[in-house]
Amino acid sequence: MLYQDSVFGEVEILEPVVLEIINCAAMQRLKGVSNAGYFKPFFGPVGTTRFEHSLGVFLLLKKYNAKLEEQLAGLIHDVSHSAFSHCIDHILKTSDVAKQDHQDNIFNDFVLKSEIPNILRKYNLDVDYILNDENFSLKERELPDLCADRIDYSLRDAINWKILTTEEVNFFLDNLVTENGFWIFKNFEIAKKFAEFFLYLNNGYYSNLATARMFAVTGDYFRYALDKKYIKIADLYTTDDEVLNKVNAYLPTDTNLVLLNKHLNNEIKLCSSPNDFDKQIVCKSRVVDPLCFDEGKIKRVSEIYPEWESIVVEESKPKEHFLKFEV
Repeated sequence: MLYQDSVFGEVEILEPVVLEIINCAAMQRLKGVSNAGYFKPFFGPVGTTRFEHSLGVFLLLKKYNAKLEEQLAGLIHDVSHSAFSHCIDHILKTSDVAKQDHQDNIFNDFVLKSEIPNILRKYNLDVDYILNDENFSLKERELPDLCADRIDYSLRDAINWKILTTEEVNFFLDNLVTENGFWIFKNFEIAKKFAEFFLYLNNGYYSNLATARMFAVTGDYFRYALDKKYIKIADLYTTDDEVLNKVNAYLPTDTNLVLLNKHLNNEIKLCSSPNDFDKQIVCKSRVVDPLCFDEGKIKRVSEIYPEWESIVVEESKPKEHFLKFEV
């Protein structure tokens, strides 16, 4: 299989188990799920899908010679995402929306009910082993560490949103190595540059006012649709367009839905108003403190650049936004 990827270019994927998983229904559904959520009214027409990102994590792990089980864990790591991705926490009003962990909480059950376990067993691969993140430190680590997931989505978004060129992305990748399950930049200057780039993405996109607004209005729109029984919970685990089309079919007969739809499509003016607000939205904030080689030793950016330690502490706190809509 030849696959054209926005980060890795044209790659050939030959492993039968990988090809079967890529082509199974659970993975193919991700082609219709946006990484960013309901992104078009807030971030423009170009966005990454969960499918593209999932293959990207697989390709990154493959590029750096991770074992096959870790590559497969990377490939399937997002199959439990609902339509509109992290918006689900605001639709369902999970207990701590800033964690954005609904997909993690349901991951094992979701995978076990899919075709994936039978495919893995067909190739004599241990399903429980692949579902256990503790086995795969390149794929997944807690913030502020780097991991394959974090590296791929940040670089992929940077290309799609024209923040970095392909050459700039390749520069970061060419200056990364792996050692004992850690991602390590070849020198401090590159590690610091990546950390600053990631912070720019976080503050300008992942946790900014536009994202807070998107979370607020998608939560309102689809929670209303659930309350009115226009959709069922199960519908949220199809694709963005399928859910949207089901709800939008009721627009001609529901004036409340029409107003919510205007909010959904960014047609109502909004300002940030901490002292007089309609909604308070909390966004997860992400910051990294990469490892790098420095004079023959492995150090964090914050060990060499002490100011970064305070930035990590401050920027790791969830971002609060206070939304005031003009009706």
